[in-house]
Amino acid sequence: MIFLKQISTFILIGLVLIGCTSGKDWRSASREPAGIAPEPSVTPEAVLQVYGADAWGWRGWFAIHTWIAAKRTGAEAYTVYDVIGWRGRRGAPVMQIKRDVPDRYWFGERPRIIKEYRGEGVDKLIDAVEKAANNYPWKNQYTVFPGPNSNTFTAWVAKRVPELELELPLSAIGKSYVE
Repeated sequence: MIFLKQISTFILIGLVLIGCTSGKDWRSASREPAGIAPEPSVTPEAVLQVYGADAWGWRGWFAIHTWIAAKRTGAEAYTVYDVIGWRGRRGAPVMQIKRDVPDRYWFGERPRIIKEYRGEGVDKLIDAVEKAANNYPWKNQYTVFPGPNSNTFTAWVAKRVPELELELPLSAIGKSYVE
């Protein structure tokens, strides 16, 4: 009887673990623009957006990945500020600041805006974000839990730029890593 209980428990655990796989392949998952960010060619005003999207695979059941996108007044493109762990596996810094699509799907997961600013005064906010991002202390370190990770980066910027009035959701695992 005890043996049957153990086998039943083992089978149940196996089924749960099988259910933890997303069935998706990150190599073919969408990284297309979601159409959320205003098009720079028709939006002369400054734009600052903080995005979040469900984390890759089963982690997305309880966690999000966050990043920041900014377009200065009159700019023709967005600058994206983010941290991605697998960059470190190739020996590159995990933190990156570059011209990029601001609202890409996060490997198949549609992003959502957590915070947004537009118009007058936003260029000054972007300057503060840029300065905070450049001073991020874990540019080459990444740990899913407890951090530093993508949410640690966004929380770091938010703490150094209180004018953002940014509060990350509970699902932004790693946000509490910031001192």
